[in-house]
Amino acid sequence: MFNHKSILHIQDSQYCYALNENTVKVTLRTDSDDTFDEVNLIYGNKYDYYLVRKKAVMKKTFTDAFYDYYTVTLKLDDVRFVYIFELVHDGKPYYFSEDGLSETYDFAFAYYNSFQLPYINRIDVMPTVEWMKNAVFYEIFVDRFNSADKKPEGYVTLKWGDKPTNKSFAGGDLRGIIKKLDYLKNLGVTALYLTPIFTSVSNHKYDISDYLKIDPAFGNEETFKELVEEAHKRGIKIVLDAVFNHCSENLAQFKDVVEKGRDSEYYNWFVIRGDEIKDGNYEYFGVCKYMPKFNTSDENVQKFLIGIATHWIKNYGIDGWRLDVSDEVSHDFWRHFREEVKRVKKDCVILGENWHDSYPYLKGDQFDGIMNYALTKACMDYFANGSLDAEGFAKRLSGLYVRNTRQVNSMMLNLLDSHDTHRFYTLVNENKDKLACALAVIYMHTGSALIYYGTEVPLAGGYDPDCRRTMDWTIEKNHGVISELCKKLASVRSDEIIAEGDISFCSHDGLFVLERRFNNDRLKLTVNDTGKPVKVNIEGEELASHNYCGGVLDKFAFVIEKIQKEDVDG
Repeated sequence: MFNHKSILHIQDSQYCYALNENTVKVTLRTDSDDTFDEVNLIYGNKYDYYLVRKKAVMKKTFTDAFYDYYTVTLKLDDVRFVYIFELVHDGKPYYFSEDGLSETYDFAFAYYNSFQLPYINRIDVMPTVEWMKNAVFYEIFVDRFNSADKKPEGYVTLKWGDKPTNKSFAGGDLRGIIKKLDYLKNLGVTALYLTPIFTSVSNHKYDISDYLKIDPAFGNEETFKELVEEAHKRGIKIVLDAVFNHCSENLAQFKDVVEKGRDSEYYNWFVIRGDEIKDGNYEYFGVCKYMPKFNTSDENVQKFLIGIATHWIKNYGIDGWRLDVSDEVSHDFWRHFREEVKRVKKDCVILGENWHDSYPYLKGDQFDGIMNYALTKACMDYFANGSLDAEGFAKRLSGLYVRNTRQVNSMMLNLLDSHDTHRFYTLVNENKDKLACALAVIYMHTGSALIYYGTEVPLAGGYDPDCRRTMDWTIEKNHGVISELCKKLASVRSDEIIAEGDISFCSHDGLFVLERRFNNDRLKLTVNDTGKPVKVNIEGEELASHNYCGGVLDKFAFVIEKIQKEDVDG
């Protein structure tokens, strides 16, 4: 007998959801040690299911460390959808419904215990921000990227190229970004994510004192408007950092509470224990008392913060918000936030900084996607510390993918590192070959690829603040191998398969294989991280590679090939 306790299905979730107004995707989880002759979906209209039913074969599409996942996608004539599962083991059928597993099933009473998606309402179908599907993001820590405007005497405390400290200022600014837009366009970048740019006393500016003004050290509102316009001319989107969990102690509203205590009209804007501010008796970010936490359950705080978000969309045309410390902010606030932001600009992307499994935020009423740090960790475990082999890496990525719906996966922000992590190049002991292979995974994965400024150099760096070194602009003269690789991988991402194709992960002979399939075509990434040369059979047209020649993947190498007119069912 198979392990019936591992069988799982959750209706109206990532295990059963609508792709559009008449198409559903259904998933069933089983123990990966169990094998079945068949796994079928028996489905129909909820009102005549007892008389008329259809059967669809489910395919095993993903396997993680413990489970197999069987899926099927159905186009429905009637969207009042009910179903149960049939699992055939050693020639004997078993049935899985809301009551669990049984050897028989009485369809006459299915209205009691069948699974259902009662009706597909258009408004409940999660839409996708189409440009996210094959976007290439470039994250810029503004103070460290490029300096163009003259700074006040004494402002710059970090010589360009020296290692930073928590308090140092290098002088990067918005004009510096404008001057490098052609460079970014040539790198294949289609979207910029900028760390905070509003008024703040710090170099990182996650402690904001005025959300409606550009920090003078970075420029002004006119400079920012020019940046957005010039970026848009080049087909580059602009996504800003929304620091709405907390603010600076210098925010006018917080200072008013410090002065007046409970008598301040802003007292309820913050979470305070007592009648006045003293001895850190209020909630703040992390251990930073200079960053008081907003009470985002307060209606006036919601209006204030949402007004900021819509202001920069309406008046400056930005294309999205990355939400700082988003999982510490109330779900209620993010629901209101999404409603208002999407009303102003439908394809404005909303990306949470959630480091963990975030399905509660990703059901279509809050975020579009998140920064995919779980994928970051998987790449660390495979390429950097070796705790995963190719098979383990494939299983880990499979498990991460099935956490979310197809729509959400297409809007994830896939990254190797950021301003909050060690540089990936440092984690792989400055091995450019390993970095190249990891980049290939990021660029080929479902969702957007994000590279942290300087990855193309590549820049080294440990944990914050070392990961925030100044950009090395000798790259423009030297055109290193990683820079050229990023351009090549960006061109691969323009293929329709990246935006619309299915994805799968597997391993064979110690090699990791990621495939994207759309219609009858395939993109196939094969990665060799074994440390020794391996022969491979290339079936199609080579699109990009690293350390590959004559059918041999050298140490720490990859090849991407396009295979056309493939029978995806064969």
